[in-house]
Amino acid sequence: MRRGTFRDDTVDYAAVGATQAADLMQYPPERSIPAEQSWRLGSGEARFQTASDALMSWTAQRGAGLTLKDVRPASGPMYSGVSFDADGTPLAPSKSESDLRYDADGTPYVGAGTTIRLEGRIKGLRADAELRVIFAIEEPRRVGFALGTVGDSVVSGEESFMVEWHDNDEVWFTVRAFDAPAALTYKVFPGLTRRRRRELFTRYLRAISPLYTTPA
Repeated sequence: MRRGTFRDDTVDYAAVGATQAADLMQYPPERSIPAEQSWRLGSGEARFQTASDALMSWTAQRGAGLTLKDVRPASGPMYSGVSFDADGTPLAPSKSESDLRYDADGTPYVGAGTTIRLEGRIKGLRADAELRVIFAIEEPRRVGFALGTVGDSVVSGEESFMVEWHDNDEVWFTVRAFDAPAALTYKVFPGLTRRRRRELFTRYLRAISPLYTTPA
């Protein structure tokens, strides 16, 4: 895995952390298109641990047919971002710092503040982008993170990925996003943004779930 040189830019949108807002689907950030889907992955601690490890080692992105070209972990104390509970109340970060982990090919696991570059195409639509991990959560029953666009993407916005082990023993995978068209073609044809998002959601699920289940 090659680690390249990145610009130290901030993300290119204002509503940082909004994928965790309870009212995202009703009140998305201005000019953006919200999306949300949840799928049952199975049940039990083993399924939760397997799905969590897959998620935090970039399996959703790779399984979607995207290539991680560069990964740069945060150089200092990791930026924890913003998280919200079910009522929309901001939460303290679950971790402010953590030991860096690596997968089999030497790529760092997801960590708050990490910057990455993704390249690929989604049904012929360009999916290249520089992204930053806005927050990363690793709790006993909830694991996930959010990616925000830094630049070079056809859309501007954020997507979050969360695996949760519920009290009834079921394990669920939820993806939430909001996209504002950035490229001219997407501004003229907003349907392309929805098409791109639908395909990404489907690919993320297939990458994380051992079975392709029915959306909730």
